[in-house]
Amino acid sequence: MAELKLGKLPDRTPVKLTISVLPELQQALADYAALYAEAYGREEPVAELIPAMLTAFLESDRSFARSRTRS
Repeated sequence: MAELKLGKLPDRTPVKLTISVLPELQQALADYAALYAEAYGREEPVAELIPAMLTAFLESDRSFARSRTRS
């Protein structure tokens, strides 16, 4: 077998999660989606924005990143 520089890709199968949020958070998410559409000229459903928002949040949390590298 050839030795490739690129290793085997990890599992990228999406996992569906169901959550409940308070009405205030739902409204804030809808407001964010509206602002996103205004900024980028493209409407995206809140459900499509949430994974990107969570990823950005987790990547910006330095304490979380440090704890993951220690594990």
